[in-house]
This record gives sequence, structure tokens and C-alpha cells, in this order.
Amino acid sequence: MITYVLLISNCFPKGHRMAGAITNFEAKIIKGMKIHTIRGNYPFWAKRIEKIQAGKAVLSVRQWIGKPYAKGSTQKGLFVFGAGDGVGVQLLKLDDIMITGLLKNNDVALTSINGGLLLSHIAKNDGLSLEDFKEWFKGYNLTKPMAIIHFTPFRY
Repeated sequence: MITYVLLISNCFPKGHRMAGAITNFEAKIIKGMKIHTIRGNYPFWAKRIEKIQAGKAVLSVRQWIGKPYAKGSTQKGLFVFGAGDGVGVQLLKLDDIMITGLLKNNDVALTSINGGLLLSHIAKNDGLSLEDFKEWFKGYNLTKPMAIIHFTPFRY
């Protein structure tokens, strides 16, 4: 069986206004307050999730103990999701108007997902406030399609 690793952050990243503060993502996943994560490279994740849904792979959600990628740092396994757990992926694509709204700190409607879902709803389901969500993704190329990787059967 193939194991795909997906790392979640234990702390807010460098450059974020809450850099170094604990994210509590593990507890939020357990409590159903973080039901997905968002990553770049939608085609990459779509192929992986397809294999998981087919029962050919599992998704191992982990987090770093210590500084990520630093010598001596290890990963702590948190969850393993397989075919029967509802894991899925959805395309998240922002158009120029949405990106402009994001950069101006407005709550914007994501018309590419079910015709008008607010970004604040996606942020909440990602375990973040809207402000923290926007700051988290400020370094991403928002013109490229992203993947919403679901840990449950929920879909937008």
C-alpha cells in the first residue's frame, strides 16, 4: 500500500503576524473544526486522492516536532485516512477579482465553488480566521489552481 504524507503546521509560519504561535490544527481536526487543508498543485493532489479513494493508497497526516526540515527534527504521525474515510479533493481557482479582493482584505465570494461561497467559510473550515487565512496564503501564487484536500465526506 502506498502512503502519501501530508504535513500540517504545528505553528504559524515565519512572516505571519502570529509566527511561532501554535495552530492547534491537530485538535481542530479531532473536533471537526478543520475539515480540510489547502495546497498548491491541484493536479498532483488530484492524482493522489484518486488512488486513496480507490483503496490503493492512504493519506498520512503528520506534523513536525521541532523546526521543519531542520537536522534532528522528526515528524509525528497524527492521522491515517483511507478509502472509507471520505477523503476527497476539490479545485479552488481564484479569478482576478477574487485575488484583488483578497489582497485588499475583503471577504470575497468564490464563484468557482458552488456559485458564491464566501472565503471566510473556507477559512473557518481550514481551521483559521479569515485574517489568518489571508496572511497564510499571501506568498502563494493565487493565479494557479489549488487543491482543497478534505479529511471528511463534506464537500462545497
